Amino acid sequence: METVGIVGAGLIGRAWAIVFARAGFAVKIWDVAPAATAAAQGFIAERLPELRAAGLLRDAPAAVLARISPVATLAEAVAGVVHVQENGPERVPEKTALFAEMDRLAAPDVVLASSTSGIPARAFTEALAGRGRTLVAHPVNPPYLIPVVELCPAPWTDPAIVTRTRGLMERAGQVPATVNREVAGFVLNRLQIALVSEAMRLVADGVISAEDVDATVKHGLGLRWSFMGPLETIDLNAPGGLADYLGRYGGLYTEVQEETRPLALTAELIAGLHGARRAVLPMEAQAARQEWRDRRLMGLLAHKAGQAEG
Repeated sequence: METVGIVGAGLIGRAWAIVFARAGFAVKIWDVAPAATAAAQGFIAERLPELRAAGLLRDAPAAVLARISPVATLAEAVAGVVHVQENGPERVPEKTALFAEMDRLAAPDVVLASSTSGIPARAFTEALAGRGRTLVAHPVNPPYLIPVVELCPAPWTDPAIVTRTRGLMERAGQVPATVNREVAGFVLNRLQIALVSEAMRLVADGVISAEDVDATVKHGLGLRWSFMGPLETIDLNAPGGLADYLGRYGGLYTEVQEETRPLALTAELIAGLHGARRAVLPMEAQAARQEWRDRRLMGLLAHKAGQAEG
């Protein structure tokens, strides 16, 4: 049984523990705050029966939970593992210090991966003696329900490390997507930022309400995008495929892009959008809605698992 080390037991770290333990890996989990590790164990113990009930857990919850071991030190977390998944604060100084310690403590053949959402690996690994074994493995929250993981190397990452991490993620049941070079936000966030920025702009310009723009994606684009990517979508939307589609609608794409302008995230804009969301969902209901989201994702993932992949 291969062992994976989880460094940082917050929202993403505890979700990664489920991913790897569910797939049959032994997992060691550590956090600088012992209370976070305890809370992660409680969360995992609650979630596993739900995953089992949804058909998303092959083994008994108790057997999966038994594969996850909390440890007291960072040295223990990186000892005897094949891969370390770091989930620390999204700040360069903290990541730089943490990766320096992991590089010092972990055996030379251990892959050191970060779950960072937007910091390129070059920003916190350049000075490491073992920098060739580092990369970003960026998940989507929560990774035990959304399987894609972006693998983005630093300029000095050994290509064999990317290949090895891709194989490990596949064995863990994830869907790896290799980002060939570092760009701000990697790929998923860039795509999300493009859509969310335009949604905010349309609301700010009075074109549509916040509730209706969400409905447009939820009941429109989102249905297609739950099983097709954007390029496949347009390829299937014209009799002659992608070239035919762009021949028909390329002018509209150009027109819209020429109208698009950088969106200033002013205090007024943020307050207005936040207020629109709070009118729909009071803050006291936020946690319950997050639980609702996760259960809906379980249902969608279970449905997709039962369908033949194209």
